[in-house]
Amino acid sequence: MESENQELMRSVQLLRSFWNVQKNIMRFVQKTAVENGLTVPQYSILMAIILHEDMTQKNVGEKTFLPKSTLSQAVDGLVRVGILHREHVEGNRREIQLSITEKGKNLLKTIHMHDGSIHQIFQTVIELLTEEQFEELLETHLQITNYLETQATEQGECTK
Repeated sequence: MESENQELMRSVQLLRSFWNVQKNIMRFVQKTAVENGLTVPQYSILMAIILHEDMTQKNVGEKTFLPKSTLSQAVDGLVRVGILHREHVEGNRREIQLSITEKGKNLLKTIHMHDGSIHQIFQTVIELLTEEQFEELLETHLQITNYLETQATEQGECTK
């Protein structure tokens, strides 16, 4: 009985730890988005696309977990101000390809360099860690992510 309680407490501690990190990340994401004239969904879309240069709107939705209506509105706003380019995929008029414009890339560079942005906060966190701690943290996160994705797949949920 005692070991079951200890195991439960450890899982609660781990979950609470991730919850606290996520809560604080969202605080800085919201601040960074607002300071740059973006909504959190718009910022999330840009963060999803930036590593790939372009993605289909469907893939962006899968990566961000944004509801279709929120995704569509956020994309419309980004297209309207020239941060994203949107076009139909050749041979599939129902599929929409999104890409970041030069204006969008410049905005993301500005955001990344801005004092107090989520990127600068994380850069400071990285500097507080040794190289070994940093590598172990990434490896641990990868193990947890892989396990959670396996569980989601086994339970019939889409993970990609």
